[in-house]
Amino acid sequence: MKRIYLDNAATTPTLPSVLKEMLPYFSERYGNPSSLHSFGQEARAAVEAARARLAGLINCQPAEIIFTSGGTESDNAALFGVLYANKSKGDHIITSKIEHHAVLEPCQWLEKQGFKVTYLDVDKYGLVDPAAVKAAITDKTVLVSIMHANNEIGTIQPIEQISTITKEAGVLLHTDAVQTVGQIEVDVDKLGVDLLSLSAHKFYGPKGVGALYVRKGTRLEPYIRGGGQEKRRRASTENVPGIIGLGKAAEIAKAEINERVAHLLPLRDRLIKGILDNIPEVILNGHPVQRLPKNVNVSVKYIEGEAMLLKLDLEGIAASTGSACSSGTLDPSHVLLAIGLTHELAHGSIRFSLGRTNTDKDIDHVLEVFPKIVKKLRQMSPLYKK
Repeated sequence: MKRIYLDNAATTPTLPSVLKEMLPYFSERYGNPSSLHSFGQEARAAVEAARARLAGLINCQPAEIIFTSGGTESDNAALFGVLYANKSKGDHIITSKIEHHAVLEPCQWLEKQGFKVTYLDVDKYGLVDPAAVKAAITDKTVLVSIMHANNEIGTIQPIEQISTITKEAGVLLHTDAVQTVGQIEVDVDKLGVDLLSLSAHKFYGPKGVGALYVRKGTRLEPYIRGGGQEKRRRASTENVPGIIGLGKAAEIAKAEINERVAHLLPLRDRLIKGILDNIPEVILNGHPVQRLPKNVNVSVKYIEGEAMLLKLDLEGIAASTGSACSSGTLDPSHVLLAIGLTHELAHGSIRFSLGRTNTDKDIDHVLEVFPKIVKKLRQMSPLYKK
């Protein structure tokens, strides 16, 4: 049985060329980048080359990049770092109700420490209204954190419009771009952001490594304290092999970005159309156009996402019911509830996220088996009127 991987929003396979470039730094070139001898300086040179590669992908200066352990640490470092570095200015942060838990959980913790957080509503497509951001800003607002694109429903936010508002108000803007870097064009200058989070394993790099872009001049309190690594902005000996892999994945993404979008868009649109045309009583979640090229998220009435997921897996198709970070909980998606879905519809959602190796044949197979799975599960459901 052929296995089809359609869960690329959760993670992507590390490209062979990325792994090949990483391998020597596990054994042959194992120096600590902080060491002054030749072993250390060889590793240091490789780390800085990777930093330059990543800077080329998001259009920033290499010195504006801090390497981290991944998207979650980058989000935490941005929120805690900015708020504690700017306590004299204010204690207010603005975010949205559909952010990743890597932003929402730190915000909730910050509230317990006395900071004030405004959680903005979104519309039925998951879009944040820039006017709502403007209305929420006070003289105590230090940071706005709005994700570039949502990991569950794929909606791409109007970050450029929001950045115009934050600049006028003298407020810093952070975006979680974990789902967009390496998938679509991400230019920090065009976006107008002050901080941006990313993670290597979302665009064919290794797990356990990411980065935080910090615009020059932005005050940031170190989130992890210890040694003087990353110009004293993030302590801990660098994950050299991981950083090398991140840099290589960034270089490949920059070269392939237009090709990736052109490849994914028709596959995404054909999958959406095929599902909506062949399965009755299905709702597309997220914006119909302003969404990630790889994302298809639907709610199927009368049945649960977990049942669909297990049946698809038996057919060799890997999908998801939402964020991989929340897959162990029975609670409905906070994202789907925020866009107005009932608990029943939220529980009946499934996400297909496409990747660079998916083909028309993969989509054909999904469209062949998925309607049959839905029909069979509905026949078993006490909620479905047969």
